[in-house]
Amino acid sequence: MTEMQPQTVPSHRTRLIRVGIPVALTLVFLLMTGVIDGGEGVSPGQLFSQPLYLLANALPGLLLAGLLLVLTRRVWLSFGLAFLSQGLIYGINALKVRQLSTPLMPADFRMVGQLRKGGWHLLASYLPASPLPYLIMAAAVVAVVIAWRKEPTLFPRRTHGKRLLAGTALALTLGSLLGGMPAWARVYDGETLWMEPWSATSTAQHSGLVSSLLMFHLHYSQQRRKADPAAALQLIGDSGQALRERMQLPPDENNTGAPDIVVVQSESFFDPRILKGYEDSDLTPNLRRLATQGASGALHVPTFGGGTIRTEFEVLTGLSLRYFDDLQFPYLQMNSKVVPGLVRTLRTHGYETVAIHGNNAAFWNRNTAFKAIGFDRFVSEPAFPHGAAMDGQFMADSAMTDEIMSQLKDAGPPQFLFAISIEAHGPYDVAPADAAARDAIPVPAGLSDSDALELKNYLYHMQHADQELGRLAELLAQRDRPTLLLFYGDHLPALGGAYETLGFVDGKDMLSQSGTWLLVDPRNGARATQESLASWMLPGRLLERAGIHDDAYFALTQVLAPQLAALTRAPGAEPNIEDANEKRTDDAMASVALLRMKGKLDRLFPVADGGTRGLAGETRPDASVNAGARQ
Repeated sequence: MTEMQPQTVPSHRTRLIRVGIPVALTLVFLLMTGVIDGGEGVSPGQLFSQPLYLLANALPGLLLAGLLLVLTRRVWLSFGLAFLSQGLIYGINALKVRQLSTPLMPADFRMVGQLRKGGWHLLASYLPASPLPYLIMAAAVVAVVIAWRKEPTLFPRRTHGKRLLAGTALALTLGSLLGGMPAWARVYDGETLWMEPWSATSTAQHSGLVSSLLMFHLHYSQQRRKADPAAALQLIGDSGQALRERMQLPPDENNTGAPDIVVVQSESFFDPRILKGYEDSDLTPNLRRLATQGASGALHVPTFGGGTIRTEFEVLTGLSLRYFDDLQFPYLQMNSKVVPGLVRTLRTHGYETVAIHGNNAAFWNRNTAFKAIGFDRFVSEPAFPHGAAMDGQFMADSAMTDEIMSQLKDAGPPQFLFAISIEAHGPYDVAPADAAARDAIPVPAGLSDSDALELKNYLYHMQHADQELGRLAELLAQRDRPTLLLFYGDHLPALGGAYETLGFVDGKDMLSQSGTWLLVDPRNGARATQESLASWMLPGRLLERAGIHDDAYFALTQVLAPQLAALTRAPGAEPNIEDANEKRTDDAMASVALLRMKGKLDRLFPVADGGTRGLAGETRPDASVNAGARQ
């Protein structure tokens, strides 16, 4: 019988090493996380005054390091991989902050799914041009390979189930944290840490980037609004007389039938006159000329520097994203197959509805979202003529104007065209087609060379947008059929360096600035009017001008526009202070919007003759649903 070998018992020194090295690396990981974070609340100097802040910010990385240690048994490799993974998040955050002046948010991780849908072409252009970051990444990969091959293991492979138990516990803990289990809200909340729900920047600065991501993740998953039908009904009742007056407006005397409607969402367009140094400039002559022939004004939008689909969603649906905290990127998060809004209302009035965009149809999930919103067709980049003009990195606005005119027909049902431009999209360090014209654009003194170049590149493309606005208006004025033209900018461009150096005329910061909108009949000018609106109020104004008054929800947005327009702000902007009456109206409108999204609003509206059934279309067939086969 073979004699059994005695089990080797680790020495006291070996046990100290197995415990001491991970503990020491945990402390180093904690401090180094604070260093790369850069936030004042999690800096290494705060270790003894508020250690919980440092621990909470580093906890996901430490759990990952522990799990990797159990799996690989190599302590340096495990902590190194965890730190590199965490560093990648911080690197991406630095790119976003540089371009958009706001830190990462949980919804940003949805962009990973967009990389294969045209997103890589767009997002890769923001990667640093310097080879240094890539050399560092390559060196890190080499270090990982060496550690895997050369580093000795810290403990035996067989541990009588201890590794399995520890690994399972670490995996479940990490999974519950990243999955947003409600129990973690006791740690990652505004009472234990620092959280400003309206400012991701302040939250990250005080509590660390990782903690801010977890707090907002838990906040959005647990704090979803619920509609209050009684409050909605009260608001509708209080607005009853004004609502009926809006829905009984006389038709525009210039409209001899349902007009064609062209909406242009102009990428990053704003009037530079709001920027110091450009107060007396005339870089948007067509916008200014057309504003004397119709309605225009400041436009409050729910985003800054990017997130085009946030403004786009509001314009197409008439729903304010202020009332949907969980919809950071609405097209990526919508679950409904039928979304009420401008497009479906126009379809009930016999309109053919077409979206036009010179980019990948799948990016931002537009191809799916536009079906839910109700478009009959979506003309994307592959459908544009071969050799369509490009300028800089993207399709030129002139190509979009050409496509708009090619889609408009002189016979058949009225048409609604929604065109999304892309020429003026960042980044703004890409050389345009005419570098000499770009170089001739003056910029104020005091800007760094890089900020001056980015501003010139932007203004070059912005002037093209203004030129195409003028050309489109002239072409529409020559048509036999009446046409309405709505033009607006989706957000300000990401030119943080220039903004900080120059400042704005009103003295406010870049996140508080408004854009511009314009609504004209190019063939028949009207008395010039000016009004500040929010992007979710534009469809109601457009429908009124088109002579369509039977959607009570859109009429309500116009009744409440003077009270609520200025409340729309980009994420991170300091919100307006509301008095008790404004807060009550705002909260009630949130319930109206939530009910509208769920299709439960129409029955609350009174009919024009004093009855109790819905003005908004409950008693008539929904052509947009019946026309589903056309999609």
